[in-house]
Amino acid sequence: MRGADRHSRFLFEHFPVRGELVKLGATWRAVLERQAYPPGVRDLLGEALSASVLLASTLKFDGMLTMQIQGDGAMHLLVAQCTSDLNVRGLAKWKGEDPRGSFAELTGSGRLAITVETGRDGDRYQGIVTADTDTLAACLENYFARSEQLPSRLWLAADAKHAGGLLLQQLPARAEQGEGDPDGWNRAQMLAATISPEELLELGRRQLLKRLFHGEDLRLGDARPVAFRCSCTRRRVESALRLLGRGELEDLLREEGRIEVRCEFCNKPYELDAVDVERLLSDPGVVPPAPSRSLH
Repeated sequence: MRGADRHSRFLFEHFPVRGELVKLGATWRAVLERQAYPPGVRDLLGEALSASVLLASTLKFDGMLTMQIQGDGAMHLLVAQCTSDLNVRGLAKWKGEDPRGSFAELTGSGRLAITVETGRDGDRYQGIVTADTDTLAACLENYFARSEQLPSRLWLAADAKHAGGLLLQQLPARAEQGEGDPDGWNRAQMLAATISPEELLELGRRQLLKRLFHGEDLRLGDARPVAFRCSCTRRRVESALRLLGRGELEDLLREEGRIEVRCEFCNKPYELDAVDVERLLSDPGVVPPAPSRSLH
């Protein structure tokens, strides 16, 4: 697929609407190499990773955006993360051999939380919405509406090889532009709604935009690369282990003689012996993450 592993922004010249487009190829397959997912869970994870790139690209921040879905359904946990540099990683947990159904059915009408962590000061900002819609795209549209952000529409798709997404947002009218075409936002939505999952996954960005908006004047920005990169470190693993407390860590040491932890995102192993455990328990620099603030 042409243009895979790229994010692109485009603007409509005659009315205040912007678009974000992401295509994932090798990046998505790198996630799947580390865990085999049943098709229903796999496709939802691919959609979530694509959405995390689209959402992160709309923000001016230095840090990480995390999309987390939790519920009582067969897919009881999903995490998709994207940094401000467009590095992504993700995982999902499920019950049963091959869970299928709508987004609400898979998640058990749980909740979707979007957390933004800024690298500069460590602050965390979070917004939460109920995962009770038929699709993840519709759930995220509810999130935008409830958080009083810009009017937004999303289209997401994924399969065993590719994942992708399209986001449209209505911007405040620029002073020099005025309202422009008063029907522009509605027309852009209707044109984008004609997209098929196959087109979203298989067409290059220029071909796709020409297919959807051939009668509109668009300004296409430079593409930004997207890559799979896990942010796990030994220090982060030790911070998580420290929360277990001395008693539980010493029990684990007695049972195995060492503690081995594998990153759930990239499957990288981390091993600690008795000396490592004693060091981390006495290290004041290993601290839990800061509390979250609401995005609302």
